[in-house]
Amino acid sequence: MDAANRFESPVTYRLLRAEYFVALVGCSVLFLMHLDEVRWPVALGMFLYIDLIGYLPGALAHRRARGGPVPRVYYVLYNTMHSWLTAGAVVALWIWLVGPEWALLAVPIHLCGDRGLLGNFLKPFSVPFEPQRLPAFEAFEAETREPGRATSTTGAVGGGRG
Repeated sequence: MDAANRFESPVTYRLLRAEYFVALVGCSVLFLMHLDEVRWPVALGMFLYIDLIGYLPGALAHRRARGGPVPRVYYVLYNTMHSWLTAGAVVALWIWLVGPEWALLAVPIHLCGDRGLLGNFLKPFSVPFEPQRLPAFEAFEAETREPGRATSTTGAVGGGRG
């Protein structure tokens, strides 16, 4: 992916998931190493709040819509609650008000698990709320997968190569 082509190839998507999986393992090891110091109500709350606010309302709306569109508010809730910015703010606020503790590792464990294990990242409005292959994306992916098929334009976007 680059500034002009905002998509992941199957290989770069797997590599991105692998990075999150490694982070998941690292956070999980730290969590397990300090298991006797973890306050379980805090850990469970930190793990669950993300999906209770960000995923479950949208999943219910998706199910009720029976294939129809899901209101954008559910995408915004999902993306807000699954954002590292929100997670960082929640953890920072907890540290400021209560203090640091090992239970807070539940937040990166959740986000890294979603990305590394499940492959779920933020949701664009243009796709169904629950994962579903779109014919237009399948055609696009097939075209960009073939060697020599990707077209090039002369204008560089984003200031260079990465």
